[in-house]
Amino acid sequence: QVQLVESGGGMVQAGGSLRLSCAASGGTFSRYAMGWFRQAPGKEREFVATIYFSGGSTYYADSVKGRFIISRDNAKNTVHLQMNSLKPEDTAVYYCASGRPEIPTMGPYDYWGQGTQVIVTS
Repeated sequence: QVQLVESGGGMVQAGGSLRLSCAASGGTFSRYAMGWFRQAPGKEREFVATIYFSGGSTYYADSVKGRFIISRDNAKNTVHLQMNSLKPEDTAVYYCASGRPEIPTMGPYDYWGQGTQVIVTS
């Protein structure tokens, strides 16, 4: 059974940084993409970033380009999301997702984590 476990959420002031991590287990991920989506209160879930374990191709939402960096540790089946220059509008629950999406920025993704809260105060 595939499991994704996120960590690293919290509260930070605008302009600050946070690093999210997602550890995957229970499967073979070499051909998978692993990424992050987020959902703010009252809004739909939206794509943030994704990376492929094989080759390392990355994709970012326009809203986070230049501020967020996604990286992977293949040996540990772990993906990190370094979030810099955070803004109040980045406040959301961040979900880790994994799978072989037809469209990397949309999905579908097969597996999801439980989510981790990120709050950015002004």
